[in-house]
Amino acid sequence: MRILLVEDDPVLSDVMQRSLRQHGCRVDAAATLDAARHWWRTQPFDAVLLDLNLPVCGAARGGMGNGLDLVREARARGDRTPVLVLTARDRTEQRIAGLDAGADDYLGKPFDLAEVEARLRALLRRAHATDDHVRLGRLRLDRRARRLALDGAPCELPAREFEVLWELLTPPGRVVSKRMLADKLSEGDDLLGDNALEAFISRLRRKLAGSGAHIRTLRGLGYLIEAVAPAPPAP
Repeated sequence: MRILLVEDDPVLSDVMQRSLRQHGCRVDAAATLDAARHWWRTQPFDAVLLDLNLPVCGAARGGMGNGLDLVREARARGDRTPVLVLTARDRTEQRIAGLDAGADDYLGKPFDLAEVEARLRALLRRAHATDDHVRLGRLRLDRRARRLALDGAPCELPAREFEVLWELLTPPGRVVSKRMLADKLSEGDDLLGDNALEAFISRLRRKLAGSGAHIRTLRGLGYLIEAVAPAPPAP
């Protein structure tokens, strides 16, 4: 899961980044309105955590902008990325303004990090029409615990292979383009190349052999994961 964290308080931003990464999220952080606008326009995210009172680059000393402008811009261009507003502006009329601007949820500061993570999971369930537990063949993915099991036994995968599988299972049967997978797995401006992505897919296919789940390539479209019937026993 790739998250855009927009927060200008460096201490809070650092704490949140560490907590989210400990739970397996990839986090890109922005401390200004301009940086957040750049990231949101150039990189696909699973969700955005958004503060509202943000510095504006090039503005006069102390110049501030409103994070809701970013939400309005995103919705105007058809971007439906789930947005969780995290702000000290927590009066009823301010929450209403945030939701009317296109935000999906609203949480006042101070907040508990566990609640932030729970609300993120809820947003993603609604956005992708998925459950916390996904079964396909003999595989079972527990999104909340970020654990994969095969016939009930833990199935350990390297981080990036796990992220590829997570995307393909959100939900199963959905076609995921190479570009989207590459963007989600890239580090900053260092875009993951086609060869590296195909290597991840190839390794995953080998590890999923016999699991009842198979990754299929759709030429020109991308990949999908689907259930397959077990091979008949040898005569």
